[in-house]
Amino acid sequence: MKTITTLTINPSLDKSTHFAGLIAEQKIRCGKPRYDAGGGGINVSKAIAKLGGTSKCIFTSGGSSGELLEELITKEGLQPELIRTKNWTRENFIAFDSETQSQYRFGFPGNELSPAEQDEILQKVKDLKTDYLVISGSLNEGLHSDFYKQIAQIAKASKIKVVVDTSGEPLKKVLETGVYLIKPNIGELAKLIGIERLELPEVEKAAKQLIENKSAEIVVVSLGADGAILVTKDETHFVKAPKVEKKSTVGAGDSMVGGMVWALSQNKTLKEVIQWGVACGSAATMNEGTQLFNVEDVMQLLKEI
Repeated sequence: MKTITTLTINPSLDKSTHFAGLIAEQKIRCGKPRYDAGGGGINVSKAIAKLGGTSKCIFTSGGSSGELLEELITKEGLQPELIRTKNWTRENFIAFDSETQSQYRFGFPGNELSPAEQDEILQKVKDLKTDYLVISGSLNEGLHSDFYKQIAQIAKASKIKVVVDTSGEPLKKVLETGVYLIKPNIGELAKLIGIERLELPEVEKAAKQLIENKSAEIVVVSLGADGAILVTKDETHFVKAPKVEKKSTVGAGDSMVGGMVWALSQNKTLKEVIQWGVACGSAATMNEGTQLFNVEDVMQLLKEI
């Protein structure tokens, strides 16, 4: 079994609740809030743990929101490794309207990291001994867009397989150094190859273009309700998403990454890797708030897939 480390530079304390009816200028009565540890890499580690796997979970933490984040992560049974920050950990807010069955997601930017804190992150990566490093989530305010690229270069020098799940300029920059696996959606893939939009039949060719450019060895394209496609230079596997009753999309992408990296660490075939990813991502949408997935749901969906 191979080892996994996740890195979350911009984690969040996620607060979720219910209400009935959104009316401007009126006080909205909400249900009791639920708190969850959030942020791309943290969610990936949580997903891996749900599947019975283990991963080292490196993340930044500051202020009282960071203390609660640490407490929640410890309760999840993860292997935390902290990078203390002067500024507080950000919070996100998710609210579900029971009248309209609509979900509202409010995301706040991450506070700035000092040069010393940035150096500590890079040093943690230099000291890492792991088979897979998952870099996931957004970057904090003020961080240069090539920060993930710097991390990937350090990890690659240590022969670590780098998995990246981010978007925009940080994703473009990290692909300049080339990584093991990326998971763009179809819109992000179009931007990466410099066109406005892609149709489903064009996805495989676009993904192979990135592989030929040595941007990534494996490109997994999330197609939303259509499922996902995994492409390498030698293999292509398409998995249709199973039909489920969708309650929340929060954490679905992270669940998918967690399922895939766990499957890779178990030496499963690439076809099985994408099947586990789609099953975990789809199962996560069956739960409200930021709870990710239930393993029982994953196992049932795998049978359908």
